[in-house]
Amino acid sequence: MAPLRILLCGDVLGRLNQLFKRVSSVNKSAGPFDALFCVGQFFPDSIEGLEEFNGYIEGSSKIPIPTYFIGDYGVGSPKILSAVLKDPSNQGFKMEGFRVCDNLFWLKGSGKFELHGLSVAYLSGRRSPTGAQFGTYSQDDVDALRALAEDPGTVDIFLTNEWPSGVTNGVTSNVPSEISDSSGSDPTVSELVAEIKPRYHVAGTMGAYFDRQPYANVDALHVTRFLGLAPVGNKDKQKFIHAISPTPASTMSKTELRAKPPNTTLSPYTIVGKAAPHDGATKRSGDSTPESQYWRYDVSQKRQKHGDGNGDRLCFKFVSSGSCPREKCHFRHDEEAMQQYSSGVCFDFLNKGKCERGPDCNFKHSLQEEGGRSASGAANSNRSRECWFCLSSPNVESHLITSVGEYYYCALAKGPLLPDHALIMPIEHTPNTLSLPQECEKELERLQNSFRAYFKKQGKEAIFFEWVFKRGSHANLQVVPIPSSRASLVQDIFNLAAEKLGFKFTIIKEGRQALRTQFDRSCSLFYVEVPGGGILSHVVEENEKFPAQFGREVLAGLLNVADRADWRNCKDSKEEEIKMVERFKSGFQEYDPNQ
Repeated sequence: MAPLRILLCGDVLGRLNQLFKRVSSVNKSAGPFDALFCVGQFFPDSIEGLEEFNGYIEGSSKIPIPTYFIGDYGVGSPKILSAVLKDPSNQGFKMEGFRVCDNLFWLKGSGKFELHGLSVAYLSGRRSPTGAQFGTYSQDDVDALRALAEDPGTVDIFLTNEWPSGVTNGVTSNVPSEISDSSGSDPTVSELVAEIKPRYHVAGTMGAYFDRQPYANVDALHVTRFLGLAPVGNKDKQKFIHAISPTPASTMSKTELRAKPPNTTLSPYTIVGKAAPHDGATKRSGDSTPESQYWRYDVSQKRQKHGDGNGDRLCFKFVSSGSCPREKCHFRHDEEAMQQYSSGVCFDFLNKGKCERGPDCNFKHSLQEEGGRSASGAANSNRSRECWFCLSSPNVESHLITSVGEYYYCALAKGPLLPDHALIMPIEHTPNTLSLPQECEKELERLQNSFRAYFKKQGKEAIFFEWVFKRGSHANLQVVPIPSSRASLVQDIFNLAAEKLGFKFTIIKEGRQALRTQFDRSCSLFYVEVPGGGILSHVVEENEKFPAQFGREVLAGLLNVADRADWRNCKDSKEEEIKMVERFKSGFQEYDPNQ
C-alpha cells in the first residue's frame, strides 16, 4: 500500500484560484495527494472575493482533490452553509464532513473520523462569546470532542483554527518575531491538545508560519508536531501549504511510535506558569506534577467544602458516559458528578465551581440536592425545579411533549437515534419506573402496547430500555423503533455487548411484573425489553464501570448509526424538533391512550 500523502493549508480567505493552482502544481510534481485539510478562515474576507469563491461552489471551477475545511466563517458563509445543511444528502450528524460541492467538505462543530486509516480530530470555528450559528465553537463541541478523544487509539491529526496558548514554551529557536502568545491564541485549544495528544496539530489564524520542534507527551509514547500555517497569498510569502506523509498510528508498532527526533522538547503545556491561563485562573508552577498540563481541572467549591483537596480532578469520559477506557486513569470517577452532569449541570461548574462562558453556556450552574430522595418537601421542590424532566420545572422542554396521562407523559427524545425515538416518563419526580405503585404500572403497560401497535403498522418493533441509577434523578424509559427484520438480532447483540464488558445478562421471561418483584432499590440496574416479551437484566455493582449510555450505544450499532450514539451530536434546532413532534403526534394519535 502506497504511503498516504496529505496537504495542509492555512487561512484560505476565499482565494481558491491561488490555492488550487498551487495544489495542482504540487500534486503533479510530488503527488498524488489523498486530501487537503484547511485551517483558519476559509471564506473570503471581503465581498469582492465572493464571485471567485462561488465559482467553485456552483461547479464552474473544479476542486482537484478532496478538500476539508474547519474555518466556517467569513463573507458569504452563513448563506452557503445554511444551504449545505438543508441539502437532503447532508441530513444527520456527519463527523466525516458535510458535502458542500464536489471534493469540498465542511467539518462542522467537532468530531473525529477516519480517512484512509488516519484518525483525524477537529474543532471547527473560533472561540467567541457571541454564540453565532457559524464560525464559533460551543461548549458542547468542546465536551463532545473530549469524549471522542478519550476513546482508545491515537489521534493522528488534530485540526484547529486558533493556535494553542503556550505552544512556544520551551522552544529554543525559530519562533517568528511577529508571534505573540498573549494575542490570538486560545487556552481551550491548549487544554484539548494536552488531552488528545495528537501526532500532528495544525492551526491557522496567526498570520505566520511556524514549524515547532516536536514535543514529548505525558503518558503517551509518541511525540506531537505542531504546525502553524500562514494565509494563502500572504504578502510576506510565508509558507501557507505543507505536505506530510503520515503512517496511521493504528498500523505502527510501539517501537515506531516511541521514536523521538533529537530536537524533541518537553510538552509546552506542562509549563503552565508560562502559559496563558483562563481569566481569573491561578497560575501553577511547572514543577508540580507531570499532570499539571491538566490545569483546567480545579476542584469545585462544593468539593473544597468537603475537604477533598486540590488534587481532586474529575475524569470527563467517566462523568459524560459512565465509563473510562484507561486502565490507569489519574482522574476521579465520581458517580455523583456523573449524575449531576446527566441532569444538565455544567462540567466546568462541577470542577471549578464556576463557568466562564457566562450566558452562552446552555448548562445549569447549580447542584441538585445531595442524598437522593428526601423527606423534605422543599428539597423535592428544589430538585423538581432543576430537573429537565419534571413538568413543573422551567427547564423542561415542553415542545417535545407528545401527550400527558395520569401517571406518565410521553415526549420525543432530544438528540434522537431515529426520528420516532421516544421517552416514557413518570410525572412524579422519581428515579425509576419499577418502584411506582401498581396503578402506575397499568398505565405504563397501556402506553407500551400503544407504541408496539404504532410501530408494528410501520413494519417495526419497539425496544424499551431503562438505566436505573440508584442515585438517579428522574426516570425515563426509552422507546426505540427498529426494523422487524432485525428484531431477532436484538438479544444477540446485547449479549455480545455484555460479553465485551465482562458480564452476562439475567433473562427474565415473565415480564415486568417479575422484574419489579426482583428489583432492589439499593442497586443500580440496566434492563432492556426485547421483542417476544423477554427482559435482559443486569444488576450493576457499586464499583463496576458501566456506560450510562449502554442501551443507546448498542442500538446505534444495530441500526448502523454509530455516529448518533452520543445524543449531544444529534441535537436539532427547536424548529426542527417541533416539526418532528407534530409528525409523530399525527401518526400516533389513534394509538395514544392519553388522547
